[in-house]
Amino acid sequence: MKKHILTILNSLILSAVAMAHGEVELGPNGGRILEFSKNESMHGEVVLKENQFHIALLDKDRKPVALAEQELTATSGDRAKPEKLVVEKKDGKFIVPTVKSGEWVIFQFKENSKSKAVTARLQYDLTICSACKEPEWICKCTAKEGKSKK
Repeated sequence: MKKHILTILNSLILSAVAMAHGEVELGPNGGRILEFSKNESMHGEVVLKENQFHIALLDKDRKPVALAEQELTATSGDRAKPEKLVVEKKDGKFIVPTVKSGEWVIFQFKENSKSKAVTARLQYDLTICSACKEPEWICKCTAKEGKSKK
């Protein structure tokens, strides 16, 4: 009985990992795409440079959008005690410090100070994909390719 329960649990865990994988959408600069609107008209492309997240805004056609009145907040850490991250605007992008591997970053984007915030989540997973050799948070593979993590 114990063996059957362990087998079922292992199957569920492996299925969850496989289903979660492949949901990553990459942008024109090879960064992770986050949805910053309800109608897919605004995206954020997250790339890693100098141990910081650089987040560029892209329109529905994945063309760059100039920073103006847009606002971004970022939170990470333990749910019981979340930590607000410092967000700066620099060189036409939002700059946010990275977090520990495996942690989630919760972004809240606003078109301007009067608009309603749209929430996007990113798990900064540095586990290397065995197929494309990229960190999972920016893996280029799809779930259909049937690859596994190392």
